[in-house]
Amino acid sequence: MRVVVSIGGSVLAPDLEPDRVAAHAGVVDELVADGHEVAVVVGGGDVARRYIGTARALGATEYDLDAVGIDVTRLNARLLLTALESSAIPEPAEDPETARASLRRGETVVMGGTVPGHTTDAVSALLAETVAADLLVYATSVPGVYSADPNEDDGAERHDRLTPSELVDTIASIEITAGSNAPVDLLAAKVIERSGLRAVVLDGTDPERVADAVAGEDVDGTGVVPDE
Repeated sequence: MRVVVSIGGSVLAPDLEPDRVAAHAGVVDELVADGHEVAVVVGGGDVARRYIGTARALGATEYDLDAVGIDVTRLNARLLLTALESSAIPEPAEDPETARASLRRGETVVMGGTVPGHTTDAVSALLAETVAADLLVYATSVPGVYSADPNEDDGAERHDRLTPSELVDTIASIEITAGSNAPVDLLAAKVIERSGLRAVVLDGTDPERVADAVAGEDVDGTGVVPDE
């Protein structure tokens, strides 16, 4: 199976703990050992947000703020690369085309952000589209996609299963609410919809949940399954 795993920066290294990074790397190595082709996209998390906050206070433009965030995602990607034991590209891939070429050579791919304006949510979906992934896993800090932001709405209910078009509608309704955050952004959801990707959004704070999802086991999360 060809798998793209998106790991949030706050899931991979919230406080830059090496044991947590090593645990995620161990799951990637495990998937590769089981015969899967694996590409990983790493986010920036709280570290990126702190850098962006300082840069904003110094007068950086929105473009420059995105560039700062991308730099942090690539630093996080380097941490994961360092911890991997399986054969992997030596540097974070800078675009989906480079990542696809690496997969064809049998290498495990790790990358961060690519260009300003694209979150790593979107990068993950675009990469999954580019390499025709069988499964896209979003390892986030929340256990799935809810009807509303659970941090803002106590009545938010988790969806166990959505079609790609339902995912787009759900994310759009969350993003228009001021102060709310969705586990996957709207651009990513639209890429998933146009390509008919199969995806799962889960709580990745326990890395083994990613392996369980790839193995087809039931996990606490939201499955995104294309219409028959």
